[in-house]
Amino acid sequence: MERDSALTSRILLMLALILAVDVVLVAAGAYLLAPWLAYPQAVVAGALGVEGASPLAWGAAVVLPVLVVFVWAQLRYSRYELLAEVDAKTVDADSHPELVGRVQRLATQASMQTPTVAVADTDVPNSFAVGGLTNATIVVSEGLLDRLDTDELDAVLGHELAHVRNRDATVMTLASFVPAVISDDFDLFGSRSFGYLFWGGVLFALYLLSSAFIDATPFTLGYTVSFAGMLVISVVLGGILLGAIGALLLSLSQHLSRYREYVADRSGAVLSGNPAALASALQTLDESAATPTQDARHHYKGIEGLCLLPYGFAEQVDENPGEFTVETRSHPPTAKRIERLQQLEREMV
Repeated sequence: MERDSALTSRILLMLALILAVDVVLVAAGAYLLAPWLAYPQAVVAGALGVEGASPLAWGAAVVLPVLVVFVWAQLRYSRYELLAEVDAKTVDADSHPELVGRVQRLATQASMQTPTVAVADTDVPNSFAVGGLTNATIVVSEGLLDRLDTDELDAVLGHELAHVRNRDATVMTLASFVPAVISDDFDLFGSRSFGYLFWGGVLFALYLLSSAFIDATPFTLGYTVSFAGMLVISVVLGGILLGAIGALLLSLSQHLSRYREYVADRSGAVLSGNPAALASALQTLDESAATPTQDARHHYKGIEGLCLLPYGFAEQVDENPGEFTVETRSHPPTAKRIERLQQLEREMV
């Protein structure tokens, strides 16, 4: 049976790979934008009196600060969007005293900081945890609270607390950003009109900055054609790179997700002291996935890999009877998870 120490090694490896990918993204962005940044760079160099600085020094000066901001923004924005996708609302001891009390008790038993608790207003029973730099949030659905008994709920909450304690909730939250952006799951600007306005402003600024390397008069046909050609090349190269990196991150996160579920199952069962309760909860929730009730085209995207079970918070309709399947690429089979929990129960007797 895999232990938490092995997961820690994989988490650290995954984090190192994500940071390496972020370095590549930021460096590639700086390289692609270099022609447009030549004039601002010259102005800054003149003001600072460092005109002779090497390109490597300038690259480090740009890449390192941007990298820090980029990682922080990814984690903060991914957390916000993942919670928004399932319309999860933060709750407290006044609105949900029993639920919050359970989380506080289990967190105290695990000697960890109590995470924020949120409830998703959906009948689909599921749960997940999203991580942050200093805090985390555990999300459960109304459907999960309705379907599970007290022991089963404790076991599921213990499972999610294990994700938080092991820091894999934070790493998986971070890993979800680039794939989600590529698949257009996240609305980066809050509204389409603001997005158009933002990118319009960026294009206009780049158009003006192009005068540093285009040997033509701005706003003429020749200048505009040269700018368009340079822009297309940069966008195509950037798109290819982003796609390749997104596929890599998706593969890595799915591989880690399969492994982390086993460890969280074990840790959560030990924390609650009842492996049979978690096995029963998994069985109950897995069976509920076989009775979908809504069009699959309206399901929440980007959440499935983080959830207790991989159908996310979707209410799906079986439009083709006998052909309904649950996406399990990022999760181990539920039957295998139950088998391991049953083995753990025998070990604890």
